Amino acid sequence: MIDRRGLMTGGAAMIGGLTLGGRAFAATPSLQGAAREAWLYSVPLVEVANVRRRILARGQANVFVHNRDLTNVRTQKVTSPNNDTMYSRAMLDLRAGPVEVTLPATGERYISLQLVDMYTNNIAVLGTRTTGGNGGRFLVVGPRGDAPAGAIRAPSDWVFALVRTLVDGPVDVAAVRAVQDGLAIRGGLGPALDMPVPARDATWQEYFGDAGALIVESPPPVTDDALFERIAPLGLSRAGFRPPRFSAAAIREIEAGMAEARVVATQSRLGKQVVGGWAYPSWDLGRFEQDYEFRAQTSVAGLFALPLDEALYTRSVGDAPDGLFHKDRYHLRFAGDALPPVDGFWSITLYEATPDGQFFFTPNAIDRYSIGNRTKGLTRGADGSLDIWIARDDPGAARRANWLPAPRDKPFVLSMRAFMPRAPLLNGTYRFPPLRAFA
Repeated sequence: MIDRRGLMTGGAAMIGGLTLGGRAFAATPSLQGAAREAWLYSVPLVEVANVRRRILARGQANVFVHNRDLTNVRTQKVTSPNNDTMYSRAMLDLRAGPVEVTLPATGERYISLQLVDMYTNNIAVLGTRTTGGNGGRFLVVGPRGDAPAGAIRAPSDWVFALVRTLVDGPVDVAAVRAVQDGLAIRGGLGPALDMPVPARDATWQEYFGDAGALIVESPPPVTDDALFERIAPLGLSRAGFRPPRFSAAAIREIEAGMAEARVVATQSRLGKQVVGGWAYPSWDLGRFEQDYEFRAQTSVAGLFALPLDEALYTRSVGDAPDGLFHKDRYHLRFAGDALPPVDGFWSITLYEATPDGQFFFTPNAIDRYSIGNRTKGLTRGADGSLDIWIARDDPGAARRANWLPAPRDKPFVLSMRAFMPRAPLLNGTYRFPPLRAFA
């Protein structure tokens, strides 16, 4: 097992007369760029730490907290929730040693246990696709010490665990609750945690100070060394945040870089290739490596995204430069022989957009937030085609069964989810149909 902690070298480097970290910087022309890149690099840590803070404020680590009902407009907490599964979540604390997680048998019902590190990279996904429907016990170990054969090695002492259990509407909720009751975690706890977490719009001192503490707590892999060299003028390193005495002009550069980063973080479509009005995900979704900008955008717009082999997400590119829909009355048609090819299930979810780039269910008269292959009561054409009508107002009796309501006074996006996608989706030979306006 390779030690993921980077090696710090001694010495000093100069920043406008200050020495820091072994490299000399005669001036700071890249300070704005360093602040921009450092903010984008660290915002996933901040987002996960805020989730951890909320979980620990309500209970303790190594205990599953369940959503006992389908998420709706009143209970949603995290950006881009889904309306197909019920969630169970926990923070795994590995500081005191390994933790054992139990998945119950679910048979044909889809279930997945996603394990995510503090940087939002997926460590493993257990369940229907990978380990089958018979359940099991799985050992998760931290970055230090020996690991038994078959154990899952985590790169740091904290891991976010998210279980998605498929639910076929309100009548199926009781059965899913029984599945949730079979989830369990066994393991000791480390000492009480006292870790400040900044908001994304915090001042530069507060933000980078707290982000630096999170970096120390969860050491980055050595493959991030080049990033830390680039942001060295800012004073953020593996050892935390130790800024020099910046001038007023330098502080303005830092603030400008952070402001630029916040804008970049809201521009995600969870993908870079656009075909037919849909942005298809990058191969590294959920396993980001050094794609820090994409990782930051995903943490803001779609925190805890699964890797493509588990679920393929596409997002609409909208009808305006901001990537959102601002008009009314859109039509989506699937040919009878061209429904999404999946071994699991698919759905299309509508979200209203917030000014800071997050997405949430929108209130509507029929309490419908998504349509998919399990939606009851959909009507089909004589040829098996499926029409979905997306509109702010009721599209009429002939179309009402297939209506996906849009917000009346806010822009929105559409998110397509395909769980356990088949090869045509993964290799790009299948594409989702474009949206068209309708009268």
